[in-house]
Amino acid sequence: MKNIAVLVSGGGTNLQALIDAEKRSEFPSGRLSLVISSKADVYALERAVNNNIKTAVVSWADFKPDRKAFSQEILKLLKENNIDLVVYAGFMIILDECVCTAFPNRMINVHPSLIPAFSGEGFYGLKVHEAALARGVKLSGATVHFVNEICDGGEIILQKAVEVKDDDTPETLQARIMEVEREILPKAVKLLV
Repeated sequence: MKNIAVLVSGGGTNLQALIDAEKRSEFPSGRLSLVISSKADVYALERAVNNNIKTAVVSWADFKPDRKAFSQEILKLLKENNIDLVVYAGFMIILDECVCTAFPNRMINVHPSLIPAFSGEGFYGLKVHEAALARGVKLSGATVHFVNEICDGGEIILQKAVEVKDDDTPETLQARIMEVEREILPKAVKLLV
C-alpha cells in the first residue's frame, strides 16, 4: 500500500476529489495518509479530519521568506510518515528543490492551464485565467505534471482542454477548469500508484 500525502493551502476541492476517488476504490494500492497545509484554519484540513486523514500545518507565515527551512520541515513530515507519493492540490508555495530531489517522479501538481502556456512562477489562481483571456486563447485547461526544480517544468502526465467562451470572465473560466482538475488529478494518482 502506497502512502499518499496531499499538500494544500485553501478550501481543498481537489483534495475532496481525491477523497471521493479513494472511497470509490479508484486507487486500491494507495491511501491518503497525510494532508499538510501551509495555513492553519483552512477548510481542506476539516475535509481531511472528517475523513480520518492525519493532518499537519507547516505555516508559511512562520518561515517566510526562508523557503529552504519551510521545505525541510515539510520534507521531515513526509519522511516521518513514510510517504510514497506527494500531491500538490492547491498548494500555493513553491518548495525548495530538496523536496523534489528526495521524491523524484513521486511528486505531482495540478496546474490550471495547458502547460507550457501560462505556467511558471507567478502564474497561479486567477492570474492564469486573466492572462489566458488577455491573450485571447480559444482553449485552456488543466495539466497534471511531475514536480521538479523548475516551477511547472516537470514532465506532463495528463492534460484536458476547456473551451474559452467569448463571455468568459476569469472566474467563470476558473470554475470550468477546476472541474477538469478534479477529474484528471485522481486519474493521475491512479496511474502512479
